[in-house]
Amino acid sequence: MTLIERRFRERIVLVGVAFPWTSLDRVESDLDELAELVDTAGADVAARVVQRRDRPDPATFVGSGKAEELHRMSESVDADTVVFDDELTPAQQRNLEKILGRTAIDRTAVILDIFAQNARSQEGKAQVELALLRYRLPRLRGRGLSLSQQAGGIGTRGPGETQLEVDRRRLLRRMGRLEADLKQLSETRHTQRRARQRSRQRAVSLVGYTNAGKSTLLNRLTDAGVVVEDRLFSTLDPRTRRLALPGGEVVFVSDTVGFVRKLPHQLVEAFRSTLEVVREADLLLHVVDGSAHDPEAQVDAVRSVLAEIDAADVPELVVVNKADEDPVAARRLAQRTDGAVIISARTGEGIDQLLLSMAARLRSADRVMRLRVPFDRGDVLAALHREGEVVEETHGEGATVVAVVLDAAGRARFSEFVAS
Repeated sequence: MTLIERRFRERIVLVGVAFPWTSLDRVESDLDELAELVDTAGADVAARVVQRRDRPDPATFVGSGKAEELHRMSESVDADTVVFDDELTPAQQRNLEKILGRTAIDRTAVILDIFAQNARSQEGKAQVELALLRYRLPRLRGRGLSLSQQAGGIGTRGPGETQLEVDRRRLLRRMGRLEADLKQLSETRHTQRRARQRSRQRAVSLVGYTNAGKSTLLNRLTDAGVVVEDRLFSTLDPRTRRLALPGGEVVFVSDTVGFVRKLPHQLVEAFRSTLEVVREADLLLHVVDGSAHDPEAQVDAVRSVLAEIDAADVPELVVVNKADEDPVAARRLAQRTDGAVIISARTGEGIDQLLLSMAARLRSADRVMRLRVPFDRGDVLAALHREGEVVEETHGEGATVVAVVLDAAGRARFSEFVAS
C-alpha cells in the first residue's frame, strides 16, 4: 500500500499546558519539540499557546473559556488544525472540534502520522497501521466518514484505513489480521536470533533519542550506506550489519527506531516485535546528542521506553555523540555518566575508543562456567559445543571438565553439571 502524499502544508496552532507537577520550562521545551514534529509531518506552526491549570478539564482539557480563545486565535492566524502536546481523550477531542470549528489532535496523532509517512518495509507498514487503528478505534464514535480523508492532514493518513471506521467489526478483523502477520514475522526473526545465539554471534543494538545520530554511527562503524536525514524518526525499520572489533570478534550491530518523550503507547505495542532486537541484545549503545538542550531528559525518555519493553537490564554503554558541535557540553555530560565514550559519528572522532570499549564490555559480560559432564552424557557435551563457546576441555576421572561461555538460558539449562 502506498502512503498518502500531502498536497499542502497545514497551518498549526500548538497548545501546551503547565500543571503544578510540570515546570514552565519543560512545557516550553516540549512545545519546541512538538514544533519539530509538526514540521517533520509537513506542516507549519502559525502560533503557540501555553496555559497554566491545576488539572485537566474533563470536557475540553483546557476549559471552555480557553477553547473559545483558541477558536478566535485560530481564526486570526488562519489555522487549519490545533495540536495539543498532551494526549486528548476521544470525548475531549470531539468537544474541542465543535468549539474550534477545525481539527483538534494531540502529540500522539502527529507522531503516528510521521511514522505513517516513513514506514517502508512490509513489517513497518503493518506496525504503523496497527498503531493507527488502535488509536482510532475509540475515536470512531461520532466521526462518521471523517477518518477517510485520503488527502487529509496530520493524524488522518496511513496505509489501509479506507472504510475501516464505518464498520467496527471490519476494523477489528483488520487489526486481528495485522497482529497475526506481525506474530509470524516475529517468529521468523526469533528463529534467526536462535541461530545466531547457537553460533555465539554477539548482538549490539543502537538505541537513543530520535535524531541523536544512530544511523550516522552505524554508517561510520560498518559502511552500511544508510540514508541519513536531519529529521525526526527517519529510521523505522531495523538495519543490521556485521562489525569486526579490535580483538577480532565479529558482532552484529542493529539500528532501531528513535525514541522521544511521550512516545505513544500504541507505537510501543505495535513495534514490540521489532524492538525485541533491543531486548535480546548483548549490549546497548545508548547514543546521546551531546549538543542537545536537555540531554539528561532525553536519556530518561529512552530508558523509560527500554523499561516498557523489558530491556532495562540489558548492559548499556553510553555514547555521547556530536562532540564536534559542542565539545564542552559533550565532556560535561560524559563526566556525569560512568564509562561513557565521547565521539563524533560525523567526523570519526573517538570511534577507535568506542570500539575498544565495546569489545571490553562484551568480554566482561561473558560468563565462563566450569561444568563436569559424565562420560555417558555425550548428548550434553554435544549440546555445549552447539549452544556455547567451549574455551577449554579436559578429561578427568569419569567425566569431561568443560569451560564454556553460555548465555543466560544456557547457564540455567546446564546448571546441574556445574563443577564443585
